[in-house]
Amino acid sequence: MLQNIRDNSKGWIAKTIIGLIVLLMAFTGFEAILTGTSNSQNAAAVNGDEVTLNELGQAVEMQRRQLLQQLGRDFDASLLDERLLRESALKGLIDRKLLLQGAGDADFAFSQAALDQVILQTPEFQVDGRFDAARFDQVIRQMGYGRLQFRQMLEEEMLIGQLRAGLGASSFVTEQEARAFASLERQTRDFASLAIKADPTTVELADSDVQAYYDEHASEFMSPEQVVLEYVELHKDSFFDQVEVSDEELQPLYQSEIANLAEQRQAAHILIEGDDEAARSQLEELKARIDAGEDFAALAKEFSQDPGSAADGGDLGYAGPGVYDPSFEEALYALQQGQVSAPVKSEFGWHLIKLLGVQAPEVPSFDSLKDKLARDYKAQQVEQRFVEATKQLEDAAFEASDLAQPAQELGLEVKVSEAVGREGGATGVTANRQVLQAAFSPEVLEDGNNSSTIELDPSTVVVVRVKEHKKPEQLPLEQVAESIRSHLLQERAAAAAKAEGEKLLAAVQAGEGSSESWQVQEAATRSQEGVEPKVLQALFRMPKPAAAGTPTYAGVTLNNGDYVLLRLDGLNVPEQALSAEELGMYRNFLASRAGQQDFAAYRKQLEAKADIERF
Repeated sequence: MLQNIRDNSKGWIAKTIIGLIVLLMAFTGFEAILTGTSNSQNAAAVNGDEVTLNELGQAVEMQRRQLLQQLGRDFDASLLDERLLRESALKGLIDRKLLLQGAGDADFAFSQAALDQVILQTPEFQVDGRFDAARFDQVIRQMGYGRLQFRQMLEEEMLIGQLRAGLGASSFVTEQEARAFASLERQTRDFASLAIKADPTTVELADSDVQAYYDEHASEFMSPEQVVLEYVELHKDSFFDQVEVSDEELQPLYQSEIANLAEQRQAAHILIEGDDEAARSQLEELKARIDAGEDFAALAKEFSQDPGSAADGGDLGYAGPGVYDPSFEEALYALQQGQVSAPVKSEFGWHLIKLLGVQAPEVPSFDSLKDKLARDYKAQQVEQRFVEATKQLEDAAFEASDLAQPAQELGLEVKVSEAVGREGGATGVTANRQVLQAAFSPEVLEDGNNSSTIELDPSTVVVVRVKEHKKPEQLPLEQVAESIRSHLLQERAAAAAKAEGEKLLAAVQAGEGSSESWQVQEAATRSQEGVEPKVLQALFRMPKPAAAGTPTYAGVTLNNGDYVLLRLDGLNVPEQALSAEELGMYRNFLASRAGQQDFAAYRKQLEAKADIERF
């Protein structure tokens, strides 16, 4: 059907289809068109607040970078599922909107002055222990933010952090609850164990048993569905040699580069919060004392109400334009080195500002930047050509019935993959999840169409089509008999061990003695080394013995098929009293856990009550 539409896309059938679509749109109403248009730039809406496609794209890219950093350099980025990344990023953005709305409803706020201090004191933005504006710009640029965008994001993070901390801090546990938890946590148990080994060598298995299992589970023994793919790859790197650059073309880039260099100024200040005359008068008195010879730094330590800089004598470090409040910055750049300003009013209060130092920008020569500028220029031109070629490949692949014509138009080679199933290959194009999704889609697998362009990585796109489709076939018994035999031997050995173990368990529970040798262990903790986790889980679920000399019994099957009988002889409650420090630790732990549970419940409540639309 799709191929028929392609073949007739330029004829009278296409015109008829378009006419029908227009007519249907008229019947469904102009409002639907407007709604679709208005949401074309949005990914979702949360109680009317929009999540834009730009925000989603940025979140997906940030999530991809974080995953690649965690997984290491050797990880194949093509294995990341774009659809799952997108879904995860969108959920995160929706949660973020809900929490910000919750913080707003609860009247949480974070001042711009406090935000400035967070930025100035962040180690990643510092050089030699001091805030560095160039370093700040470099870091946030790598994150994909401008200054205003970053400040907005940071403010939102701080508001969400306040909301989380507010809910977490409201949780508490009583001393009695903490002591009860500590008693259970520190409890040890005296037990003995008896292992019944699952031994496949003791099991008799006839060929008829293997045949019967094969017949009963025939659907499990099928060859995998596989495809052989034809594909063409378009590499961004192939365009680099096609781009030439002259010094004349680089000069505008050089001028733009040096124009961004700014003078850095080291400021110190004394802040008195408030916008009244009392604050101004106090600063005028301090200014008079400074003019009379008193030390600015000493007065800042004594009187400044900026907790982030007062201890350093008001020193704010070096920063360039655009970091401080506009009125603060205007006064700072009007000062000579060592000069102290008159009182300056900003949205944070009143300031006395002292210029401690000036760093003039070092202007690099054209020759020193030429190689970098050439790389940047080439990269820009190559990116443009790569985008254009990708669009050309997309259009050619859509119109063609095979890959020969698109390959010829762009000078590419048609390659053929090995046979591969839905699980993918180990390396190369068939290891990419998006390629596999396209290859096994109805349009490509069943209708025989070329796929759309698929991004393997930021520098490579590919178009695939199915050359050969190998459907699942029944595997012969001879090919799978050994794996069936191994499975049945292990399964029956485990069943035999369990039957024997349960028989012994019933006997000891009835009070009949056992001649077997039990392995005794005393004072086992919940995380005892050398004891199987399944054994520990079962052990600490067993009821306390009714009296001394009357143990309780249980049994557990291990992952390897062995069956273990457990005899709980007694439990031990620690006699040593909790210290105040230990009690506080337990209370903090339980309160923190309760706070996390409260915050999770709050998020679910916000989501349940919200009006959320995904476009």
